[in-house]
Amino acid sequence: MAKIGLFFGSFNPIHTGHLVIASYMANFTDLDEVWMIVSPHNPLKNKASLANMYDRLEMTHLALGNAERIKASDFEFHLEQPSYTIDTLIHLQERYPKQQFVLIMGSDNLLSLRKWKNYEVILREYEIYVYPRPGYSDKELESHPSIHMTETPLMEISSTFLRNAIKEQKNVQFFLPAEVLLFIEGKGLYRR
Repeated sequence: MAKIGLFFGSFNPIHTGHLVIASYMANFTDLDEVWMIVSPHNPLKNKASLANMYDRLEMTHLALGNAERIKASDFEFHLEQPSYTIDTLIHLQERYPKQQFVLIMGSDNLLSLRKWKNYEVILREYEIYVYPRPGYSDKELESHPSIHMTETPLMEISSTFLRNAIKEQKNVQFFLPAEVLLFIEGKGLYRR
């Protein structure tokens, strides 16, 4: 049975920080693979600032190239929207009964976990690998047996920062993979 880490995100756009986290989880933990699940619409986020989901999926594919043990997934594109993590997990378990799924999230998401649909079920049924985000901590949840705090390098790059920088025509070449930057420029994404 393979142990698959599920890294959910809008990836709007995907950036170096996301890739470092995925790479750390795939190579420095006991996970066999990491699936970067592009979320069409996170129920807790504003949909207006989202690039088209197929563009975000394409950028994720471009960013990963032929990365070993990390792949982009459009699994949530085929589910009812907005998609809640618990529903996605149930569908994944039905589709891939021989896999063991683990959630990957930042400590900022861990802080809001109690707002998630059926979060108690998630905590009971799934392990959660948490990467640190500066200024976010939940000591009570961090000591839960399902929660594994990792030593993933701190990444303070955000997609919001990058969207704003692109809109202001700043040079972001080292924040994004070159192929992703070319795609964004070619499509004129995040310009207005």
